[in-house]
Amino acid sequence: MLWTIIVILVILWLLGFIGHLGGAFIHFLLVIALVVLIYNLIFRKKV
Repeated sequence: MLWTIIVILVILWLLGFIGHLGGAFIHFLLVIALVVLIYNLIFRKKV
């Protein structure tokens, strides 16, 4: 589910560059998604 959210945010971020939609808000969400992704990659539980 985390990967789905990240992909959606990246697509919206790229559309924001093309159509100038969303402004700083989508960049803020993208940064949050990247921080969560890095956190999960570093501190995920090993099964």
